[in-house]
Amino acid sequence: MKAGQLRIVFFLLVFSAAVQAQEPCATHLYSRAKLQTDAGQRLAINRAEEFIRQVQAAPGTNRLENGIIKIPVVFHNLYHTADQKITDAQVYAQLDMLNRAFRRRNADTVNTPAVFRPLAADCMIEFHLATSDPGRRYTNGIIRKYSPVLKWTMDDRMKKSAETGSDAWDPSKYLNIWVCNLEKFAGYSTLPGSDVSLDGIVLGLGALNPSYETIIHEAGHWLGLKHIWGDEYCGDDGVSDTPKQAAYTPGCPTTVRVTCGNGPAGDMYMNYMDFTAAACTNLFTHGQKQRMWASFAFGGPRHSLLESAGLDKPLIQESQPLDEGEPRWLEIRIFPNPVNSILYLDFSYDARWIGKRIYVTNVSGQQITSEVVTSKIHSLNVDKLRPGIYFLAANNDQGLSMRMKFVKL
Repeated sequence: MKAGQLRIVFFLLVFSAAVQAQEPCATHLYSRAKLQTDAGQRLAINRAEEFIRQVQAAPGTNRLENGIIKIPVVFHNLYHTADQKITDAQVYAQLDMLNRAFRRRNADTVNTPAVFRPLAADCMIEFHLATSDPGRRYTNGIIRKYSPVLKWTMDDRMKKSAETGSDAWDPSKYLNIWVCNLEKFAGYSTLPGSDVSLDGIVLGLGALNPSYETIIHEAGHWLGLKHIWGDEYCGDDGVSDTPKQAAYTPGCPTTVRVTCGNGPAGDMYMNYMDFTAAACTNLFTHGQKQRMWASFAFGGPRHSLLESAGLDKPLIQESQPLDEGEPRWLEIRIFPNPVNSILYLDFSYDARWIGKRIYVTNVSGQQITSEVVTSKIHSLNVDKLRPGIYFLAANNDQGLSMRMKFVKL
C-alpha cells in the first residue's frame, strides 16, 4: 500500500473511532452535508470563506474601533422534561467559560508550551446575554420552551417553531445558541455565510458539563475557524501560525507529538480547535484571531453584529415573559371517552399533528373515515358511527405514529 493510501486509512480509522463514541463536534459533518446538497449554501459559504481569506491577506483593512467585539447572545433551551431545563447559573457559567477563553484569562494559560506562547492571543471578543430583543423589549437573553420532541438530531429542526423548536432571533444581530437533548453529538455550528434562518450553535445538554469546553470550540467554528488539522490528513485550517498535524488529538498528551513534519515543536494539540480533553486546551493563536476578526470587517458575514442593538438599553421596559410551565401530561388526549357524538382530540403539547390526516378504523382494521387535523383542540364528529370500539391512527413527518382507542356509545 502506498504512503498516501496509508495516511488516508489512518485518518479514517481515527475518525471512525470518534464517531462510534459521542462525537465532540459535528460541525464538519454538518457543513459538508450543506455544501454537498445545497448549491445556494455552497456558494454563500464559499463567498464568505473567500472574503475572510482576502482580509487575512491584507489585515490592515480589518481594524475595528473600540478594541473589543461584543456579541449579543440568546440561549434557546428546548426541554421535554423538567430536568432538561437549564438554569440561569448554567448559562452564566457557559458565557464565563467563553469569555475567559477568548480573552485568554484562564489560569491554565501558564500551561501553554513555551514554544507556542508567543503565538497565543487575547482574541478581544466577548459574548454577553442580550438585554434587548429584536423588538427592543427587555430580555434576559434566555428562552425556555417545552417541546414534545424526545431527542433532536443534526437536522436543524430545533431552530424552527413550526417543528416545535424555537425560531432564531435575527442572526445578523444575535448569536443564537440552542440547548437541547441532542442525539449522538455534543454540538455543532453553522459557518459564516450559512443560511441566516439556521445560523448559530447547537449544544447537547451534556455539553453544559463544567468540565467540557464544547461551547468554546463551536464558537470558534461560528466565527470561521476550522479544526486544527483541517479536517483531512495534514490538512489546511486556513491559519498560518497553526502547524499542520495529522488528525485530531484524543485524550491529554504530556509530550511533544510530531506529525506532518512539524517538528521540533510538534502538534498544537492544546489549541481550542483540536479535540483534546478540555483540561489540556488553553489557546487561540494570533492567526486564528485575525481570521475570526476578518468576519467582522466591512462587508463581511459577521459585520452586522457590530451594529446590533441587542446589548443596548431596551426601549420597552416590560417584564420578561414567564417560562412555559411543564405539561401535566405528554401524550395526545381524547375526551370524552366513551363518546356519544363529538370526540375532542387535544394536541396542545404537540402541534406537529396539525395538518396531518387522522384515520378512524374499526376493530377489524377497516378504515371508516378520515379527516385533517385543523387545530390544537380538534373536534371529530362520530355521531354516525355504530356503537362499538374504534381506533384513531395517524403518522407525522418525524416518523411518529399515533394509535388510540375510543368507545362509541
